[in-house]
Amino acid sequence: QVQLVESGGGLVQAGGSLRLSCAASGSIFSISIMGWYRQAPGKQRELVATITSGGRTDYADSVKDRFTISRDNGKNTVYLQMNSLKPEDTGVYYCNLRYPGIDYWGKGTLVTVSS
Repeated sequence: QVQLVESGGGLVQAGGSLRLSCAASGSIFSISIMGWYRQAPGKQRELVATITSGGRTDYADSVKDRFTISRDNGKNTVYLQMNSLKPEDTGVYYCNLRYPGIDYWGKGTLVTVSS
């Protein structure tokens, strides 16, 4: 069983920064693909960024050059550094762990960007 706990959300003004963290329990973190997704009010959940076990990253076009995903396998933690935040970045941010046959989600952390 894997548990994912997100933290770091909050209220920030446009142009500001936040750093989200997701701590994972269990022993498969280091061999899993980790991702951040978000869901804005009234919209579907969308991919923000992913990072493979080897450190390869991928980003949604809307966050490229502003957000950075990273991981610390020694701490079983994945991070999302968010800079130059925009009101349209507002939403609940979810952490995801993916391994063949396994797909876990955290409960989410709310990010609100005011204009």
